[in-house]
Amino acid sequence: MAFIQCENLVLGYEGTPVAEHISFSVEKGDYLCIVGENGAGKSTLMKTLLGLTPLMGGRIVYGDGLEAHAIGYLPQQTFVQKDFPASVWEIVLSGTLSQCGWRPFFQRAQKQLAEVNMRRMDIWDLRKECYRNLSGGQQQRVLLARALCASSKLLVLDEPVTGLDPRVTVEFYQLIRTLNQEGLTIIMVSHDIHAAVKYASHILHIEKEKSFIGTTAEYQKSDFWRELGGESV
Repeated sequence: MAFIQCENLVLGYEGTPVAEHISFSVEKGDYLCIVGENGAGKSTLMKTLLGLTPLMGGRIVYGDGLEAHAIGYLPQQTFVQKDFPASVWEIVLSGTLSQCGWRPFFQRAQKQLAEVNMRRMDIWDLRKECYRNLSGGQQQRVLLARALCASSKLLVLDEPVTGLDPRVTVEFYQLIRTLNQEGLTIIMVSHDIHAAVKYASHILHIEKEKSFIGTTAEYQKSDFWRELGGESV
């Protein structure tokens, strides 16, 4: 069964739809990139999948033991978030909150998980540092470690390389691909269509009047790709 099955979704907020007739599925091991023009509903879709924005129509079905609250999420960063006065350790550990249940304190298991993911992201040596003093690339690794603490199945990333310099951007894309190759399912919103076709296994292209869902190879044969100036493969 698919991790997520979306059927004829109507997306929007405050009673105003921004995208309609969105249908797709995400299977275990997929790397899905969501692309499209600004205002087409990409971020709204992400928040709807996470249960942060109400669904206006259609149906979302979660399978294979996946639940909306147990999805790792790396949101777009705002200036306020970048200036957050907490330590790296505190931020990463907060990703385990959904596992604490009724207990008021973090247990050994949560602390061990936080350490494992900080080492995995190569930020263990930064654990005592204040988050706001880190570089943009380091901050994203912290948030990625936090997301990994929340889920070992599926990560949702919303424009994760915004504001990063070109070298760090490439490193981050390669890091995400490695996580996917290790078995983690990825859904990522990206404004960089060329990076999407380079790294993703599937593309969801959303526009106000129409959308595309299929493999990256199928996308590169589509009118959507040709209209962006891409060459068919």
